[in-house]
Amino acid sequence: MQAMVLKKLKTALEWTDLPNREPGPGEIRVKVAACGVCRTDLHVVDGELPNPKIPIVPGHEIVGRIDAIGAGVKGLEIGERAGKHDHAV
Repeated sequence: MQAMVLKKLKTALEWTDLPNREPGPGEIRVKVAACGVCRTDLHVVDGELPNPKIPIVPGHEIVGRIDAIGAGVKGLEIGERAGKHDHAV
């Protein structure tokens, strides 16, 4: 997969190829169509929050289509729209 990665605080994000991760039990993988970057993400990039986990891919508000489903997931199908919003900084 491709992602914009913050590798060092207060620097530009870097376009990076990352390995696809298979979803674990109870997880799904979403091919992202759109991603929102909130002010909290910008605080991380600007080095204004304590102890961020670097490297990090900013943007936790996403929507896309499910492209892989982990064991035990019920009621969802490949190709179905899915979205997520949380603050996991």
